[in-house]
Amino acid sequence: MTERLVVIDTNCLVQMISKRSPYRPIWDAFLGKRFVLCVSNDILDEYQEILERLTTPHIAENVVLLLMNSWNVRYVNPQFRLQLIVNDKDDNKFVDCAFACGADYIVSEDSHFDVVKDSPFPMFNVVTMDEFMETLK
Repeated sequence: MTERLVVIDTNCLVQMISKRSPYRPIWDAFLGKRFVLCVSNDILDEYQEILERLTTPHIAENVVLLLMNSWNVRYVNPQFRLQLIVNDKDDNKFVDCAFACGADYIVSEDSHFDVVKDSPFPMFNVVTMDEFMETLK
């Protein structure tokens, strides 16, 4: 089976790690090594920052350490800044990461990514959490 390379927006990561979340199957699929999560330093920093704000520093650190020590996480250092998202430039880190690793999916619920869906080049498969869960079945 081919590796499935995935970039996950921070808001989606936050939603999927809760045991009570309807999106927990995505986190379980990651833990079960059913896809490769692609991250950059900027993405890991944002994951940690937002998780600290929404949970505790201890939980945030544990999640980031888990990601840093998982063999099914691919670290990339994007060399290109595509600047496709203009309404929330901070979201470009996910697009740049997806471009750098050749991701199969960007998982996001953020409407700012709609412009990426319509981009003729580079082409990205931006999906919602529900759509991504369907691919995992």
